[in-house]
Order: sequence, then C-alpha cells, then structure tokens
Amino acid sequence: MNLKPKRILALDAATSSCSVALWDEGRILSRRFQAMERGQSEALLPMVAQVMAEANVEKPDLIAVTVGPGAFTGIRIGLAAARGLGLAWSIPVAGIATTHALAASLDIGERQGRRIVVVLESKRADRWVQVFDQDLTPLSPPCSMMPEQIETLVSGPTVVLDDPGLHTDAAVVARLAAQGWERKSVLPPQPLYLRPADVTMPAPAPPSP
Repeated sequence: MNLKPKRILALDAATSSCSVALWDEGRILSRRFQAMERGQSEALLPMVAQVMAEANVEKPDLIAVTVGPGAFTGIRIGLAAARGLGLAWSIPVAGIATTHALAASLDIGERQGRRIVVVLESKRADRWVQVFDQDLTPLSPPCSMMPEQIETLVSGPTVVLDDPGLHTDAAVVARLAAQGWERKSVLPPQPLYLRPADVTMPAPAPPSP
C-alpha cells in the first residue's frame, strides 16, 4: 500500500454518537452522523453501506477507527466493524485516539498559542483527559483524573473541551489517519481502555449437597 492512502473510510462509535465518513485526498465524498446513547451496533454498518454507495466507491485504501478512551461497548463495536471490513477488503486498519480527534476538531485560529485540554465523560466521578499543544502534539497520554486535578491543568492560555455533548467527527478521524499513516504515528486497532469495564460477575453457584 502507498505511504499516503488515497481513500480512507473512518468510523466512530466511541462516544454518544455514530459517525462514518469517506475521505478522498483531502475532501469528504460522503458522511453520516447520528447522536445516540445506544444502538451503534445496529446503525454503524448501514451507515457504512450508505456512505460507500453515495460515493460510488467499491472499497477504500485504509480504514480508520477511534479506539478510545470512550464507551466500552462503543469502542468494541467500532473496532469489530473496522477489523471485519479490513479483513473483507484486505486493507489495513488504523487507530485514532478519541481525545486526539476531539482536539483536532478545533480550527487553527482556536488553537493558536493555546494548550488544548480534552475532557471526556466517563460515567463515574473521574474524567478521561488528554492535553495537546497548539499543533495537536500530545503533552500527556490519555488518563483518568478527578475534576479537582483537571483544574490544575487550566493555567495560561488554554482551551478546555469538556462539553458532555461533544461528539467525534469521522471526517476528522479520516484526516488524522491520513496524516498519521504517512508519519507512521497512527495507533494499532486495539481498544484504548483506561480502566476495566463495569461488569459484575455472577456469584458462584453453591456447591451441590
């Protein structure tokens, strides 16, 4: 495969939305987006079919998918779809951090001379956080922080992205994948979990008499 993929299919289901975009050398041929707390498993692949049909493209050169941090189930849905399509089309799959995609949604003017602190809801008391410079270079890895700890990051010129309604744009995911693939800086298509899933295991059955 060329160092610079021509067409990239990007998928996202890691937050409270579902998004698909087909990128072709710097322009978006087709895109779908729907805000949703649940139902990504039913919505994602039909969105892919719609986007591919609308763009009249048989297959992309690369698939990009958000790998977290984010919703445990959503991350798994996106990765399963991306890996399955990659296998069916015999093309590679690239991972993009959800926090990176959110930071990259800011335009250059909004980022200029500022740090970007991305804060994601985790459904617990803590938050998922990552800090970037104005050029979107990570200044920290994604991590879990309490609100009082996050406050210590807000000093000097800073943009804080902490709206609970933030959604990842698959078009941005595709752009980051194009840049990262050429620089060999994309993530592997593996879940970026910052803690175990909230799963309660059933109690063991009592021994038979």
